[in-house]
Amino acid sequence: MSQPASEPVSDRADLVSFLDVSVTPELLELALTHRSFAYEHGGISNNERLEFLGDSILGQAVTVMLYRENPDLDEGDLAKRRASLVSTVALAEIARHIGLGQYIRLGRGEELTGGRDKHSILADTVEAIIGATYLDAGPVAATGLVMRLIAPLLADPDRFGAAMDPKTSLQELSSAQGRGMPNYVISDSGPDHDKRFHAIVRLGKDEIAEGVGSSKKMAEMAAALQAWTKLSAGAPDAS
Repeated sequence: MSQPASEPVSDRADLVSFLDVSVTPELLELALTHRSFAYEHGGISNNERLEFLGDSILGQAVTVMLYRENPDLDEGDLAKRRASLVSTVALAEIARHIGLGQYIRLGRGEELTGGRDKHSILADTVEAIIGATYLDAGPVAATGLVMRLIAPLLADPDRFGAAMDPKTSLQELSSAQGRGMPNYVISDSGPDHDKRFHAIVRLGKDEIAEGVGSSKKMAEMAAALQAWTKLSAGAPDAS
């Protein structure tokens, strides 16, 4: 039987080799299954529960690492550093570094609209893989995977620059470029115990970037960091 057009064509062996963790093929496939694919294939299981688990594992591993390795930083600075490492933008950067997009099982609609390179889909899939690793290989292996995934971010000398306070950095940059003050539009989805917040940052009438997070603050920071990155690089607006 030929492979459906919405299935990734890449062999997962390279991904498995890079991850270097023991996860069953079935659980890895689930971690790579976006809800759009599940919906188009009769409502099969998708990776959202694994993403929920992986988000917690990721946050704990990064928090413990930062606490142990930065004894002189106060709570506020530790929180900013954690945010810069676990934000949607940061996780999408990790996903692109390992070429994760090509392995994700997407529905046709998402495929046609560039879903393989969407920040939110990439970030959620990274978290789902972390969750799958925790279930199959245990907490030590999952923590080790998190540390390997974030290593390139930690090695970036600019990671804790604008990423430490992206809203202020964006405000300063947009003012310097004559773009005015950033404005954030927030929406949320999901049940009260597991809300996800979506932020759009605007400069004037232009929508520059967006971000998601488990709180309004996290979503705004993710959107601000993406906007700052675009303005710094001279990228065109997202509108």
